[in-house]
Amino acid sequence: MNRLLRNLGLVVVGLSLTATARADDGDYVSLFDGKTMSGWEMLKLNPNSNSKWEVVDGALTGTGEPSMLFSPKGEYQNFRFRAEIKINDGGNSGMYFRADKKNSFTVGYECQINSTHRDPIKTGSIYTIVHVYKQLVPPDTWFTQEVECVTKNYRGKVVPHIKVWVNGELLYELIDHSNTAASGYFAFQQHDPGSKVQIRKVEVMELPATK
Repeated sequence: MNRLLRNLGLVVVGLSLTATARADDGDYVSLFDGKTMSGWEMLKLNPNSNSKWEVVDGALTGTGEPSMLFSPKGEYQNFRFRAEIKINDGGNSGMYFRADKKNSFTVGYECQINSTHRDPIKTGSIYTIVHVYKQLVPPDTWFTQEVECVTKNYRGKVVPHIKVWVNGELLYELIDHSNTAASGYFAFQQHDPGSKVQIRKVEVMELPATK
């Protein structure tokens, strides 16, 4: 797999590592108050769809037809981003970062949320770039997904370095030589009418620019 990814302009290192190398440079800031949709913005893929986002039992909850839910603030570049998430049996969602605010599923990096959906690409994947096919979390179970994204030098080229953790386990580090997205919003995906995604404790730690 590493040879194929390098041919695509990518480097992935250290699959299935333990959770050690995090950049501890600041404090986490909450993006969700646990009670209201304050600041969050939904964009439906079809303006006439029945897609719905609401707060249910302290969690952002997405149901119905496809849509995107964007965080209050955009233009994040270097950060750690984490959330507690639950996806239903057969459901599919995504945790987006460095995303443009558009009614599209292809707006930035998508960290997949999927335990048992027919799509074989499971939780922990960076969709279309690094794919995890093993079920890491059972459906209808709360778990934590965390992403660290920092643009920095790699052998003379300044490119995004992305790490993904699920429940505290570091899955891999991706060095994206394609520079897929430079900065943007955080967002969550409502994928289809059979999916129900719930998100709580959404937090970000901004990190300094690195050369």
